[in-house]
Amino acid sequence: MGKGEPLIYGIFGLVVGLILFVKGFFWLKQKRLIENIPTSKVRSLAMGLVEISGEAKLADKHALKSPFSNKDCVYYKYTVEEYCKQGKNHKWITRKKGAESVNFYLKDATGAVLVDPKGANIDIPADNEFKSKWGRDPPAVVMNFLKAKNISFEGFFGANKTMRYREYFLAPKDKVYLMGTAGKNPFVKEGTAVNNVDNIMMQKGKNEKFYFISDSGEKHILEKLKWLVILGFFGGGILSVVCLIFILFYLALF
Repeated sequence: MGKGEPLIYGIFGLVVGLILFVKGFFWLKQKRLIENIPTSKVRSLAMGLVEISGEAKLADKHALKSPFSNKDCVYYKYTVEEYCKQGKNHKWITRKKGAESVNFYLKDATGAVLVDPKGANIDIPADNEFKSKWGRDPPAVVMNFLKAKNISFEGFFGANKTMRYREYFLAPKDKVYLMGTAGKNPFVKEGTAVNNVDNIMMQKGKNEKFYFISDSGEKHILEKLKWLVILGFFGGGILSVVCLIFILFYLALF
């Protein structure tokens, strides 16, 4: 370890701790919003920040296709990672990532409302994970994707690299929990709507920081946010204090 490396690690830890501590306020505010805003039925939506839940439904016949498994979906993201050596350690390095979405309907027992997912924090687990390594090629659907994106899974002398491929997607009929802004639907001309909800589209509000979509229920989301708040305030706070004390001692200022 170089002479100045402990100080660099101390400064890095301090920055990470401060970021976590600040994020704790954001997670706490989001948790309180979810707790305080009652879940609305689609039929009774009012303009402004609302919380709704239901299932995803295609807005038209043309769905997206998930990149690796070729499943119908309204949103997907993917990562292509390589297991690389960096110094004395090995870690997963992201070589390629991407995401795409289309408008879709969120449907409950009372009706359906159009959703524009652009700008949303979409929290869903990985649906599929594939790997390739020495003596093991990725599946054919993954190989086709890699070829289209001009990504090589081979290294020297044609030997396979150790790589990981993950895809996340929101498919028709998947459960959807959404907190966002009920705003004007730009695809419906004024005065032509059959139902009041036809005039509404869920979207990221101009003055709202929160636009959240998940395939988990409200209870699960609140539990996750509770632990994130603890991580932010206590974990970030303790890490910041410990690293600051270390830096002061290291510089002989304390």
